Amino acid sequence: MADTLDVIKQQIGENPVLLYMKGSPNQPMCGFSAQTVQAVMSCGRRFAFVDILQNPDIRAELPKYANWPTFPQLWINGELVGGCDIVTDMHAKGELQPLIEAAVPADEEE
Repeated sequence: MADTLDVIKQQIGENPVLLYMKGSPNQPMCGFSAQTVQAVMSCGRRFAFVDILQNPDIRAELPKYANWPTFPQLWINGELVGGCDIVTDMHAKGELQPLIEAAVPADEEE
């Protein structure tokens, strides 16, 4: 399982905004992932995602690594922000946008 942990650490390290979710941003496979990805997408910056349904090792290991039992999980600059409730709440309060904009400056947009 060390390999899976290395992959997780690499994914988190290489992507300033990373969403571990069920499905993809275009086809979320659960309501919580759908709500979370909508909040992240509305911030207008690119972000990476990992479909945990396609990656059962990550699905099994990430909750232990993150000390967070559920999905989706939003990571910004190597820190776990939280899951659906936290992300949608931060989005509603206007707290998510500045975090994501700081992690992915506009001049880095493709």
